Amino acid sequence: MAELSELRQRIDQIDGKIFELFSERAQVSEEVAAYKRENGMRVFDPSRERAKVAAAAEAAPEDLETYAQVLMELLMEASRSRQHALLGDASDDRTLARINAARAATPELFPPSAHVSCQGVEGAYSQIAAEKIFRHPTITYSPTFDGVFRTVEQGLARYGVLPLENSTAGSVNQMFDLMMEHSFHIVRTTRVKVSHNLLAKPGTALSDVRDIYSHEQAINQCAEFLSGLPDVRVHVCENTAVAAKRVAESERADVAALSSRPCAELYGLVALSSNVQDRDNNYTRFACISKDLEVYPGADRTSLMIVLPHRPGALYKLLAKFYALDINILKLESRPIPERDFEFMFYFDVECPVASPEFSSLMATIGSLCQECRYLGSYAEVI
Repeated sequence: MAELSELRQRIDQIDGKIFELFSERAQVSEEVAAYKRENGMRVFDPSRERAKVAAAAEAAPEDLETYAQVLMELLMEASRSRQHALLGDASDDRTLARINAARAATPELFPPSAHVSCQGVEGAYSQIAAEKIFRHPTITYSPTFDGVFRTVEQGLARYGVLPLENSTAGSVNQMFDLMMEHSFHIVRTTRVKVSHNLLAKPGTALSDVRDIYSHEQAINQCAEFLSGLPDVRVHVCENTAVAAKRVAESERADVAALSSRPCAELYGLVALSSNVQDRDNNYTRFACISKDLEVYPGADRTSLMIVLPHRPGALYKLLAKFYALDINILKLESRPIPERDFEFMFYFDVECPVASPEFSSLMATIGSLCQECRYLGSYAEVI
């Protein structure tokens, strides 16, 4: 048997030949792009690519068929991206054309003030997020998340601020279900540090409390604290601020709310216990939505909702596209599609400057892999 150093040297030689051929292939791809330009042809040819993938599998040993297909798909993705860059035909894609039009029409500066819709009542974390995104927002409140979407859709508020996910309790599943129902665009995101406190009326002791109210996410985030109160009933309500207001307005002295410190001051309550969340590093991410597409300078994140064909490798091929374009996936969430048995919507947050050629290539070619691809917006995150 050959020594390891000899085997590695042979592999290095083979790799050198592979990359020589790869460079030669790229040069021929440029000639293909020139031919397509002269003859008014599009880059993507699905029948040609399917035939190439099948041929790669047939040419490889049986135990390497899958790897051969993967390699061929990556080669073709690189070739497509190069041809798009050379042809400059990405602007022909309708979604990308709409994005470019929005970039041209959107002002350079994000508005310092606006009419914003939030869910809950005054003191809600959504209000804190809105005041972080806008210096001087005019805020109105809706009792439900659905109401915020509808307020924005109907033009009753220019923007809406809604929670997407929490670093401890995970995604707000209801939000992703509502996203499938409503028409909107994401224009900003931000993160708010969440600190939950057990609030009650002045004079109430911790031992007096029999019922605690809060939002489902806050309850999940304070599971360890609540487990130490075995004789207390926990009730889900619409919002942590709503919970504080309900306690303040109650005639009972044995009720409390898991809510924020500002809500204690706002509703005349006192903190029986402070910072009762399971983890101190507890953040909720909020999205600012609008009816119209607005893409502000500096946008480096994009959100997509994608439905894939129900066949083997569909998700892999999509992920391979992100990999080939060196686009980082920040979030990938799947949700069942209502009234469609065993079909799922995939929600993606990806990191890629909207002005980059990689973004143009992605948006111009991603549709070939999807049954449905809904562009939700490109934006920056406010720290």
